Amino acid sequence: MTKFIFAYHGGSMPETDEERAQVMAAWQGWMQGMGEACIDMGAPVGMSQTVSSAGVADDGGSNPLSGYTIVEAADAGAACNMAKGCPILDAGGSVEVAPIMEM
Repeated sequence: MTKFIFAYHGGSMPETDEERAQVMAAWQGWMQGMGEACIDMGAPVGMSQTVSSAGVADDGGSNPLSGYTIVEAADAGAACNMAKGCPILDAGGSVEVAPIMEM
């Protein structure tokens, strides 16, 4: 089994307590549905800073990260199939799926 990182981009924030509860329930259900394949539920993240040879930019980069999760899957296709159920897709966001390389 290979570890993959799901990097979340975009999505919208719920505006009411009721919407927040619905979104949290959707995320919890999706992660529970992955069972033991979900090895680190991850977390949302705040605005990032981009460090380059030109200095530090506080703009979050060209495609700001909004959160992450780490899963185990047989291959990239299986990991992408798991990502297709991610609730961020319903909120207009996207999921990047990348293998975590063993060092």
